[in-house]
Amino acid sequence: MTGQVRKLSISVPPDVAERLEQEPNASAYVTQAVRDRMRLDALAAELAHQGIEVTAQGVAEARARRAAVDAAWPSERRLAVRDRVRQHLRDETAGGSRQSVA
Repeated sequence: MTGQVRKLSISVPPDVAERLEQEPNASAYVTQAVRDRMRLDALAAELAHQGIEVTAQGVAEARARRAAVDAAWPSERRLAVRDRVRQHLRDETAGGSRQSVA
């Protein structure tokens, strides 16, 4: 993290604390998690602005369709795509403040 920062004191449940204790830089980890959530919130707001309602049923149906596609792909293809996505996320995280296009 570069630039100005503010120090905060937060309370978290034991399972979250255990996970954060495994991170070499818990502040960066939490910062990225919150930024990820902010992007999701912004997406939800934009979808709502465009008149698109995201419902639990719609999410469940989309997950079922994705599971069907995943089942149809050969495992090698799925693993190769997963590895490329993970590498991209690692590269993006290592890049600091670079913005991704989602």
